[in-house]
Amino acid sequence: MPPLTNDPSPVAAPGRAAHGGDGLGLALGAGAYLLWGLFPAFWPLLRPAGPFEILGHRLAWTFMVMSMLVLATGRWRTLRALPSRGWLLVTAAAVLIAVNWATYIYGVNSGQVVETALGYFVNPLFSVLLGVVVLGERLRGAQWVALAVAGGAVVVLTVDYGRVPLIALTLAVTFGIYGLIKKTVPLDSASSLAAESAVLGPLAAAYVLWLEWTGAGTFAGGGVGHALLLVLTGPITAVPLVLFGAAARRVPLVTIGILQYLAPILQFAWGVLVVREDMPASRWLGFGLVWVALAIFTVDAVRAARRARTGAGATG
Repeated sequence: MPPLTNDPSPVAAPGRAAHGGDGLGLALGAGAYLLWGLFPAFWPLLRPAGPFEILGHRLAWTFMVMSMLVLATGRWRTLRALPSRGWLLVTAAAVLIAVNWATYIYGVNSGQVVETALGYFVNPLFSVLLGVVVLGERLRGAQWVALAVAGGAVVVLTVDYGRVPLIALTLAVTFGIYGLIKKTVPLDSASSLAAESAVLGPLAAAYVLWLEWTGAGTFAGGGVGHALLLVLTGPITAVPLVLFGAAARRVPLVTIGILQYLAPILQFAWGVLVVREDMPASRWLGFGLVWVALAIFTVDAVRAARRARTGAGATG
């Protein structure tokens, strides 16, 4: 699962936000992004299962995990109270995150880890662009510069790859729109994932059973270890989200926004240092431009947050 900075989780308590959050909150957030960053090490363990079989298990077992969590915490009342429009939005979000997950699993298991990392580096900038195009938000000068540099990076990487980096762009676009939709759903992060898994989980379970029935699945014939790894796709999906939700209540969103880069940095390092993917000079240039854009974007966000706190303090 990618970083979820677009998730509408409750922000930190005012007292904590003013002081940059607490140590536990930072540890929880770092733990969530550390787990997301290590995902490239996990999905290849599920071979010989293909990307769609893995996705089916991930959706099905996440549905099982979140159902138990919802029953244990009493969140089912919140889901029952969700209006029809809310369920339509949840369905759209579920489809988008399923496409995102499938693309990521395919990218990792086909030896394109670096490009998947690029998608999550670009995602915050694409989310800003969505804010302008869809919500009519007005950007500061530094944000425009960051977007322009990021656009240049995509051009450089397109020339380097000899094609448009579709995996990266699909990850950025699907997760960006997913986050935009989730902002309008009146659910916390755990309840939201439970609702999304309730939409696609039963269908995914039926798909997995069909694969086993036709002999195309690997769950029954791949050994106990393989079956357990497929079952683990549920907890591995849910645990980082729970950690993230707890962190978002303790630290300001600016801090969460900075922590989010931990995941793609780890993914990028895995692709370059462990998988040994090819990184010619032109690709380093493209990634360098992305990192420059993110640096501009992050510094501007931190300064804007400081000015907002100063202004709030002056009026208070």
